[in-house]
Amino acid sequence: MKKFISVLSLSVISALVLSLMSASIEPSIVTAATASDTVVVTLNVTADISISDSANVSMSQPLSSSVNTAVGTSTWNVATNNAAGYTLTVRSTSSPAMQATTTGDTIANDQTGAPATWSVSSGQAEFGYSATGTDVSTGTWGSAGSATCSATGTAHTISTTLKYKGFTTSDVTIATRSSTTTPAGVNAVLCYAVEQNGFYIPSGTYQATIVATATTL
Repeated sequence: MKKFISVLSLSVISALVLSLMSASIEPSIVTAATASDTVVVTLNVTADISISDSANVSMSQPLSSSVNTAVGTSTWNVATNNAAGYTLTVRSTSSPAMQATTTGDTIANDQTGAPATWSVSSGQAEFGYSATGTDVSTGTWGSAGSATCSATGTAHTISTTLKYKGFTTSDVTIATRSSTTTPAGVNAVLCYAVEQNGFYIPSGTYQATIVATATTL
């Protein structure tokens, strides 16, 4: 009987030891704790604009008793990162724009209404301008030919496909767009024209000061 009890006790102890060993070997299930956060990253891009420095202009040829027309060209490059785009305007600092430097004589402005095909009545002389370029409206200013500011095939004859008007001391828009440009910018060309028809412009040196202004929208 004692031997049976001893065997039984040994069996119970062995079972208990095995149970404890099994419990220590089996993996425990652990539930992970989490916490999260969000951040907002902000970048501000400042809108700015630049305009190139265009060179002073000499008209294509001097007028005389036998030379009646001349043309000239200014080019401005405008670059902007403004999302709403830009406008480019021009104006003269005096009226009439073209004035003699010493005598007080002037050359009359071309008509100052909507741009129109160039025409100077007999007995008159006029100075005016047109525009051409990527952001210039061909509906307003006409279309430039292969010679840009002069009639095709002639260096000094005024274009027949562009539309002209006279300068005023108020800004007139010649180019506009409603988005950014490329970093290379966009060129706008101003075409100057002067003509005397059955009339002599008094001899002398004449100058017009033109201001081009690029503005973000």
